Amino acid sequence: MPKLSNLSYKNQRILIIFLFSLVPVVLLLTFSYLPVLKMFQYSFTSWNGLSKNMEYIGFDNYKTIFTKPEYFAVFKVSLYYFFATFVQMGLALYFATILSFNVRMKNWFKGILFFPTLLNGVAIGFIFLFFFKPEGTLNTILDLLGLGALQQKWLLNPQLINISLAFASVWRYMGMNFIIFLGAISSIGSDIYEASEIDGANRWHQFRHIIIPSIKRILQLNLILAVSGAIGVFEIPYVMTGGSNGSGTFVIQTVDVAFKYSKLGLASAMAVVLLGIVVLVTILQRILIKEEK
Repeated sequence: MPKLSNLSYKNQRILIIFLFSLVPVVLLLTFSYLPVLKMFQYSFTSWNGLSKNMEYIGFDNYKTIFTKPEYFAVFKVSLYYFFATFVQMGLALYFATILSFNVRMKNWFKGILFFPTLLNGVAIGFIFLFFFKPEGTLNTILDLLGLGALQQKWLLNPQLINISLAFASVWRYMGMNFIIFLGAISSIGSDIYEASEIDGANRWHQFRHIIIPSIKRILQLNLILAVSGAIGVFEIPYVMTGGSNGSGTFVIQTVDVAFKYSKLGLASAMAVVLLGIVVLVTILQRILIKEEK
């Protein structure tokens, strides 16, 4: 290898850039792409995760996923989180729009809205586990307000458990959508608002005809991220219920199949199916929400 001092300035820069880029590329290949390739390999085997021998079984794992309802039917739970994403985005856009104008204590409100994003998912799970307990915060507040008739066993009722968990998810992730929307709205020039006010536009007109068209690209991005997150939800339901009482998601089931039942080959196939669904949803969204030329 030639000494660095013998190289020209241009070649020295290229070599330094290459060396600095080599470390993240190696880490990316080692911890991202290689595991994905191994996951595809395991999905065609009946490996239990411990044995040195992996029996090749072809597409049997994929047949099991699509023919046995207990493996694929849990995607219906994702619908609760899917609809919750629209509530989440609506609230985030609402608060971002209000706080983009001159409002008292708006920095304080920004901090409150973004704060849940800074908390660990496990901590949030335990917070809401106490919040939804029969003798917990929510039922106590309802009792103080004289609404004791509305008290429920929120995490024990199969009809309410997924709605409760989706609410916790909205509380946690709304702050991230809020910050993204706020940044996009803040990039709109004040002269545009001033010109619209001269023409007689009120806040609703500004929101409809200035803000929404200006942040259309950001709306599309947040929608893709939200839908992908709804399909792959894991942390909050796993911590709060462990997937019991009808709250199990596809990711929770995948983890259970891999580590509880030692069926790593089948779990890898489930992970591949989940990856394929996320990619398909992203492509469909890009097709349905076409960019304006």
